[in-house]
Amino acid sequence: MDEERVADTAETNEEAGPDRLSVTRSTVDGVTIVTVTGEVDHHTSGALRDALVPADPAAGARTVADLSGVPFMDSSGINALIAGQQAHEPPGWLRLAGLQRPVLRTLEIVGLTPIIPCYPGVPDALAD
Repeated sequence: MDEERVADTAETNEEAGPDRLSVTRSTVDGVTIVTVTGEVDHHTSGALRDALVPADPAAGARTVADLSGVPFMDSSGINALIAGQQAHEPPGWLRLAGLQRPVLRTLEIVGLTPIIPCYPGVPDALAD
């Protein structure tokens, strides 16, 4: 990220249970970056869902979910991603970045990757 982008960053942090899941939100050039660290399961998926749903979806919200710190996601995490995608219907968008292979494979199996674009990293998702 360049200096200008870093200067525009504001952060909040939400945790679902001690040491279970960390969800950090920041803004880069008008795009919300949701950085997730930890396992996403039925105990923690609510924090992910809350972070992915924009406050005003009608405003064309754009969000990149950085999932590079997520080693495991169950069906409740998939449901949170679907809810986030539905909340970003055009003119907005939701993109996923940095998926670890087990999580990416799960999303491929359930057919989510054609619906929510996936990128190798946050810079790639922002550049597209």
